Amino acid sequence: MNDHPVVLLGMGGHARVLLDVMCGLRMNVIGFVDHSPKDNVLNGIHYLGNDEEFLSNFSPEKTCLVNGLGGVADTNARKEIFERYKSHGYNFISVIHPSAIIAQDVVLGEGCQLMAGVIIQPGVECGNNVLINTRACVDHDCVIGAHSHISIGSVLSGAIVVGEGAHLGAGCAIIQNVNIGANSTVGAGSVVVNAVAAGQTVVGVPARRLIK
Repeated sequence: MNDHPVVLLGMGGHARVLLDVMCGLRMNVIGFVDHSPKDNVLNGIHYLGNDEEFLSNFSPEKTCLVNGLGGVADTNARKEIFERYKSHGYNFISVIHPSAIIAQDVVLGEGCQLMAGVIIQPGVECGNNVLINTRACVDHDCVIGAHSHISIGSVLSGAIVVGEGAHLGAGCAIIQNVNIGANSTVGAGSVVVNAVAAGQTVVGVPARRLIK
């Protein structure tokens, strides 16, 4: 249980899922921050203001943060809000659902989020601000770069390297020993059997580069 005051950044769908987990873990969630809230109360916690108001009123020495931005096919917003608050001296805590199965030697960076049903096998390393979403499976010796989003139901075989800021769509599958480049996107349901270059988008079975 985390006794430090915790503030949730955002109030969208992913933020609500995180809040449910944090409440179950009995974290001391004191409120949420959002630039344009739909309501002043989110599942019993109260609005603390927008980014500027929060930065003016809450000390980084006394407040921990949780990044509530999920993102669909774009990890930039999660990265930007993480880096912005880090530049002001704030720390992010990790949120790990009680049902997640995590090998003993797994290394997690700051502010990682492992949602319900996640499985992470031995030798896996995750950078800062990584989101591994519901029922995703990451097998042995994978390296997940900072700010990456492994979406719902994704399956990563052994020894995969996922570059910083990559987005792996829901239900995708990646065979062993494949590199996924930084800031690349793997479409939902795709099956990746070859390396994906940085910044590239791949879709289909087998996955092929999407020409825009």
